[in-house]
Amino acid sequence: MLDLSYTTPKVKTIAGAKHDWEMVIGMEVHAQVSSNAKLFSGASTKFGAEPNSNVAFVDAAMPGMLPVINEFCVEQAVRTGLGLKAQINLNSAFDRKNYFYPDLPQGYQISQLYHPIVGEGEVLVEMGEGVARLVRIERIHIEQDAGKSIHDMDPNMSFVDLNRTGVALMEIVSRPDIRGPEEAAAYITKLRQILRYLGTCDGNMQNGNLRADVNVSICRPGQYEKYQETQDFSHLGTRCEIKNMNSMRFIQQAIEVEARRQIAILESGGEVEQETRGFDPDKGETRSQRSKEEAHDYRYFPDPDLLPLQIEQDWVDDIAANLPELPDQKKARFMADFGLSDYDASVLTADLDSAGFFEAVADGRDGKLAANWVINELFGRLKKEDHSITDSPVSPAQLGGIIELISKGDISGKIAKDLFEIVYTEGGDPAEIVEARGMKQVTDTGAIEAAVDQVIADNPAQVEKAQANPKLAGWFVGQVMKATGGKANPKAVNQIVAAKLGL
Repeated sequence: MLDLSYTTPKVKTIAGAKHDWEMVIGMEVHAQVSSNAKLFSGASTKFGAEPNSNVAFVDAAMPGMLPVINEFCVEQAVRTGLGLKAQINLNSAFDRKNYFYPDLPQGYQISQLYHPIVGEGEVLVEMGEGVARLVRIERIHIEQDAGKSIHDMDPNMSFVDLNRTGVALMEIVSRPDIRGPEEAAAYITKLRQILRYLGTCDGNMQNGNLRADVNVSICRPGQYEKYQETQDFSHLGTRCEIKNMNSMRFIQQAIEVEARRQIAILESGGEVEQETRGFDPDKGETRSQRSKEEAHDYRYFPDPDLLPLQIEQDWVDDIAANLPELPDQKKARFMADFGLSDYDASVLTADLDSAGFFEAVADGRDGKLAANWVINELFGRLKKEDHSITDSPVSPAQLGGIIELISKGDISGKIAKDLFEIVYTEGGDPAEIVEARGMKQVTDTGAIEAAVDQVIADNPAQVEKAQANPKLAGWFVGQVMKATGGKANPKAVNQIVAAKLGL
């Protein structure tokens, strides 16, 4: 059972600091909806296309062009909400968020401020075996992405690529329940995992398909507990928002740097100003970008071109009935069905492809043995060569074949590793390779006994030592294995050696 009483992390005394402080973090994650078309047009969302090639008239804000909602994007948002155990709002509406920037041709972004499609939900974030934090989701709304300004192609001008303009985003807003850099990274990791299981966002941070705005504030010990009791945000200190983070490592670094910056300000008698900041990883500092805007600064108003969005409960129920097995469910099943440890189950369910690969290997076979080979041998080799599970040269059927040979006693663990190397580099059917190359384990007790007798006869001095100290019997086992080319059944060798030496 998970222990949710995770100790509140503190920023310990640092240079110039007079007190202990606690971090309070909330996150706004922008997840690109997995859809072939944009939110309000049929233009492609394919990444890496030629600049301004995936742009419909409505994306470019041509006069008279009206948005038409993409139903699949709405379905993906509902699916995400259900996967996060959130309230689905049958009635929602779109608003215009007005601001001016070269890569926003409309002069406004269509979003959902007042009536989002998804309400309160939750994400269970594990912080170690049996220990977790429950991060509450405040809301999820859908909105259109802006384009991209490019400043490094010419020293005298900037360029604009509108390919991303109008791409559907889900903004997933958390409560300020995250208490430290590691927990923030763990939250993003878990959220990304859930989205990928659901198929609603590919989670590719490198391409900008998943990015986060991180709100950081600090408070003295005990203030967070007061906030929990009263829901009064004044107990948490003034927050600053760090924009557009798309790296787990940078998110952790930025939180630490920003918390220390705020501590230095407060302990020198100053006040933290609410503002938007950016993170410079090269210099290890956050920089002010602009004072924090409020809703009225964007002059929000209902979008006149879009009717309120109304969905049917039956439609939501149908989506719910067809949700895939989610990470926590799959992990619990792996532990129950295959007898796996918490750690092994976590590793195998971290990625949907990895979970599927393992399940195919373990089907009808020894689950613990399958987990050991998938995690230690296969994952270890793939990581060493910087490959993913989808690039594995060993198929589930091939690895399963190796495990079957071990379970039947046809090969030993040592032979299995040699066989794995052959299959990994050359391919082929494991059983056929064992037969063709004479790799089958020797199980004939007569042959093993003869080998043991020979080793004992050749080493009378070692026999006396082993009989005086039974721990030295392992030397004889090693010699027999060497004499049989590693093919003798190790269990049988141990038993016969012990019997012959009278141990």
